[in-house]
Amino acid sequence: MLAQDENIIPIPGTKRIKYLEQNAAAVDIELTSSEVETINEIAPPNAATGTRYPELMMGLLDA
Repeated sequence: MLAQDENIIPIPGTKRIKYLEQNAAAVDIELTSSEVETINEIAPPNAATGTRYPELMMGLLDA
């Protein structure tokens, strides 16, 4: 059971099957409400905002 939501969004990019299996096994991890609270204190939801690169560099992407 996922602590935050029932939806899983895969992040592609692994090169080895064993890492894919490790990543997929994370669905079986169960966090307590205390652990979820601690994680949310350390890294609040939606804390990362804004563009990935400075505005000047964003203009160079896909140029």
